Amino acid sequence: MPPKVDREKCDGCKAEKESLCEQVCPGDLMHLGEDQKAFCRMPRDCWDCMSCIKACPKGALETRIPYQLGYHVARLIPMMGTNTITWTCIDLNGKVERYQYRNRGSDD
Repeated sequence: MPPKVDREKCDGCKAEKESLCEQVCPGDLMHLGEDQKAFCRMPRDCWDCMSCIKACPKGALETRIPYQLGYHVARLIPMMGTNTITWTCIDLNGKVERYQYRNRGSDD
């Protein structure tokens, strides 16, 4: 599933030449519209790699777990730290679980 964009949070990386989500998307699918808000220009081609979601400094992108696995209310939200990534999982009943992992190449 392509990333869902929170249009209130997305600032297009302050109208840089290329937003972070555009820079990291391996499929070259993320793009800024005329309103300088991110969107996935070919949702069917999205690999669900979550690179754009992890790179977004505003937390404006999120993924929805496919409805076959968790229904539409289930979410998976990453938070990048300096040496870690914390995943927040929210299931269809609203139960929240967090998992923290060290990033590859971190020294601690």
